[in-house]
Amino acid sequence: MEEISGRDDFWQDQEKAQEISQELAHKKEQLKDFEEIKSEIKEVKELSVLCQEDLNLEKELNQKVELLKSKISKKNIEVRFKGKYDSGNALLSIYSGAGGQDAQDWAAMLLRMYQRYCQKAGFKVTILDQDFGQSGGPEGRVGIKSVTLEIKGKFAYGILKKENGVHRLVRISPFSSQKLRHTSFALVEILPQIKDGKEINVSPADLKLDYFHASGPGGQYVNKRMSAVRITHIPTGIIVSAQTERSLGQNKETAMEMLYAKLFQLKMSEQQKELSQIKGNKISASWGNQIRSYVIQPYQLVKDLRTGVETSQVNAVLDGELEEFITAQIQQND
Repeated sequence: MEEISGRDDFWQDQEKAQEISQELAHKKEQLKDFEEIKSEIKEVKELSVLCQEDLNLEKELNQKVELLKSKISKKNIEVRFKGKYDSGNALLSIYSGAGGQDAQDWAAMLLRMYQRYCQKAGFKVTILDQDFGQSGGPEGRVGIKSVTLEIKGKFAYGILKKENGVHRLVRISPFSSQKLRHTSFALVEILPQIKDGKEINVSPADLKLDYFHASGPGGQYVNKRMSAVRITHIPTGIIVSAQTERSLGQNKETAMEMLYAKLFQLKMSEQQKELSQIKGNKISASWGNQIRSYVIQPYQLVKDLRTGVETSQVNAVLDGELEEFITAQIQQND
């Protein structure tokens, strides 16, 4: 690839040249990671020999071994990603289901869970669009009807894409005066971030643009500037909006990226339907595709219904400890 990119006529086809350049940069980065792992293995081996003569080095050796194991485990996951967008950024959306305040509160809990997970994973998270729900219950909690996050980081989409589906919560409702047990649902949608949308082919004539004030939970949070953008793709009826940037132009650009991602998902969905008709497989609706159950009362259990992975450490999971669930799902689909 380096030989090809060094040719005089390399940039005559700019689109192809850009693809090769991006792939080459990605492969170089991968090779660099493997060289670093090789170097650290050598260092650990040398330290283990010295440790036989000086036991004071044992603590340092154990720390290096644990860090190396974690790095190898992460790389073992990354090399499984073969999809076109797996190595790139992700758009994560959460939609509250039926159930009023309980469902909106559950969506807010999931938002916090994914923000904490991304923070621990070293991803950068930005809220692109947020539609607040009702406030009330303990401490006047504000729920969420929907929220969309931009998650930036290496392999963000590949790592998170299997979180797509319905998440179910069972608990004693904090909004019930009779302290009744309540079941809430929220839909999590993971899409790749697509910057240029060349392969999506969106005509400006197919777009309807609306501008509005950015929303907030009320009071001092109300935004008085007409900076938020809503885009409707007329042929499909898909609607996207962005409101966190300060300018209309930035929000429009962000909304277009969200639209490209949703149209890409629609394209993939149609291909899956065609395959299912050929193979005779029946694909259930995405909203009915429950992937994980979180039970807080009457007992504590988080269980993934696809892999069978479960834990009683519900609070840890809701605090972003998702590694076991995500890793199991990636390995299952290898």
